[in-house]
Amino acid sequence: MQPAPAVDIRVQTWTELQEALFENSWQEGIARFRSNYVFRGVPRVSHALETSLQTGGFVAKERHLLASFRKYAARNAVQGDVLWNWLSLAKHHGLPTRVLDWTYSPYVAMHFVTHDAKHFDEDGAIWCVDYRKTNELLPKALRRQLEENDVNIFTIEMIENVAASLAEFDRLSKDDFVLFFEPPSLDERIVNQFALFSLPSNPEMLLESLLKRLEKMYRRVIVPAALKWEIRDKLDQANVTERVLFPGLDGLSAWLKRYFTTRKT
Repeated sequence: MQPAPAVDIRVQTWTELQEALFENSWQEGIARFRSNYVFRGVPRVSHALETSLQTGGFVAKERHLLASFRKYAARNAVQGDVLWNWLSLAKHHGLPTRVLDWTYSPYVAMHFVTHDAKHFDEDGAIWCVDYRKTNELLPKALRRQLEENDVNIFTIEMIENVAASLAEFDRLSKDDFVLFFEPPSLDERIVNQFALFSLPSNPEMLLESLLKRLEKMYRRVIVPAALKWEIRDKLDQANVTERVLFPGLDGLSAWLKRYFTTRKT
């Protein structure tokens, strides 16, 4: 049995960063390297796992926000008039929601640690969450969906099979839990970022608090400020840039602006 990882891992080099992010990815049963972790990169180590509902003070307005978005958006904005499709679309376009962005890609997470040069004098972090462990906290109805479909990550349809509304979802358990689901491929941004969302059992739940109750569910890789320029330059060389992750002229402009920023020494 592999030992439980240290909660906070502070790396010093590019090589140590790779090792920390790909740790425990070997799957003996299939003889392949397939990580059970999802990743979220943040430019400041002090950045908590708070949702836009929580940081904006919108928790009490969640259902009104989503209902209004659903009412005023074009009816063909999503395929299928399903709440979870609307929630994904709303998050994608900046509406405060209870969901958080994650990625299967450690390199996409690195990008979000180093995409803004204003924070290059501060340590960043990459949250790594083992979705197999968080799945152990799911109520029976949701675990059954995973078992019947022989998967570890939810689809919109699987959530809909158990709860068709936020109210139904919130009543699934009195205990806190979080599930990870793949949103529909709304555009190239979702696809290129290898994105998925976390969905907490209620809008007030603090994901960071849940993870700290059972530390085997996660680790946090601390990225020192002194390493950020090297990471950024190597990601640019590997074509992990705004131009790819945010296809279109906005992403192109953001990439060029950052790429030609003069480093202060």
